[in-house]
Amino acid sequence: MEKRPESEDRIRILEGDISLLDVEAVVNAANKHLRLGGGVAGAIRVRGGPAIQEECDRLAPIEVGEAVITGGGNLKAKYVIHAVGPVNGEGDEEVKLARATLSSLRIASDRKILSLAFPAISTGIYGFPLQPCSQIMLRISLEFLKKNGYPREIVFCLYGAEAYEVFRKTLASLRT
Repeated sequence: MEKRPESEDRIRILEGDISLLDVEAVVNAANKHLRLGGGVAGAIRVRGGPAIQEECDRLAPIEVGEAVITGGGNLKAKYVIHAVGPVNGEGDEEVKLARATLSSLRIASDRKILSLAFPAISTGIYGFPLQPCSQIMLRISLEFLKKNGYPREIVFCLYGAEAYEVFRKTLASLRT
């Protein structure tokens, strides 16, 4: 029987543009109406083409903490998982962010997606702080990987050096 890598070995932290990654699925930091506007969603819209928005229009609206999957259009990624994170200040943000992360992971597991890339959900225009975001998303991901074979790898693709450093340090602290 093949030994499965430990959950810690299945997570990577990168700095860059998530819409350019060669992974099976990318997660879009979505809004309830699944409108691909700016930030991560804008990059996915520009590179993925109109097919992604057309699929989103048929699936919307969804609630904060939920996620849905569409095709990847012209992206290298085959799929886009659209996860709605909380707006900072709306209440229960930590619980809602944990649910959005877990919803995305469950879709990836159900679809047997090998590689999944997350952005720092809710930290852009929604204003959620990077540090608690990194702790919540990484903790949920590590716990999920201990009990599930899919995804085989999770990449946290962060936009900018500050986000990269916060996630890198948080992952290092969770591994000790």
